[in-house]
Amino acid sequence: MGAAADVPAASVGDIRSGGISGTNTQDTTNNASASFPAKSAAMVDSSKGSALDIKLPKPKLPSVKVDDWNTANLGKRLGVDALSAATAGGLVAPLICMIDKGIIENASGKRSISASLLASATTLFTRPHRFLTSKPFVLIFAVYTGTYLTANTLDTTLSTVRKKDAATATSGAPKFFATSAANMSLSLYKDSQFTKMFGTVSARPVPPVTYALFAVRDSLTIFASFNLPTVISPRLAEVLPAALPAASAAQFLAPAAIQLLSTPFHLLGLNFYNRNGDTRMSERFAKVRQDWGMSSLARMCRIVPAFGVGGVVNGGMRRRGMEGL
Repeated sequence: MGAAADVPAASVGDIRSGGISGTNTQDTTNNASASFPAKSAAMVDSSKGSALDIKLPKPKLPSVKVDDWNTANLGKRLGVDALSAATAGGLVAPLICMIDKGIIENASGKRSISASLLASATTLFTRPHRFLTSKPFVLIFAVYTGTYLTANTLDTTLSTVRKKDAATATSGAPKFFATSAANMSLSLYKDSQFTKMFGTVSARPVPPVTYALFAVRDSLTIFASFNLPTVISPRLAEVLPAALPAASAAQFLAPAAIQLLSTPFHLLGLNFYNRNGDTRMSERFAKVRQDWGMSSLARMCRIVPAFGVGGVVNGGMRRRGMEGL
């Protein structure tokens, strides 16, 4: 081997006989050290008898420059996100809870919408502690607080990694997909629970086509509630009086107006659930056209508090909170 080639013959003999001296040991060690440099691997080419030094490159790990992120008051900013979402969710949840309960009880034949709304309002004002701790209210509160919180934390995340102002609100595809996923998943769970609580018969399985149509309906509403307002508000500012904030007007108008387009998907999904598969598509579309006007108006009355009032409260509270940090 290469190390033995540098050791004198007499020293090898001494090693074998066990009589190597301290001086020879020192020489042997020095020779071996010379053959193996500390910062490289020494290899001996048997044909040429020369040592080859191979220097291994040092791997370069990717580095993240935290200086490129806006991390100032990040914990407080997330707190503002959560507080804004919970405030907006708690504000809109009572009315939406009463409306959703009334719609389901009316559809099941349990009682009319007006009777259901009166009963819910009576409970809210005479026994508020029972209403605000009931399962229906908690479910509605979770749906809208979760939706607003998803939008807020995404804005904070993007403003952090892109080094933008803390109050920046986005309107791109990431926000649309994130808020759609949160709202639709929470809403589907809420709807299944409301059906069990307020229906008069056992709910039958919902066909996949109904789920698909409801998903389109909710996607349109989410897009109009979280993406469109920031897009159309600059244009509204050009035509509205200065005393009327364009951002607030856009937050009310966009989700309400989109119901004219999303309601047919809602009605067609209900039609597939309520009618068997032998019904012709022409009959389904005729029923959708018949109910489109009043149903669109009713859905506007529900959506405006949910994403109009709630969106304005959430967005305004978050913006003021971020600017105050």
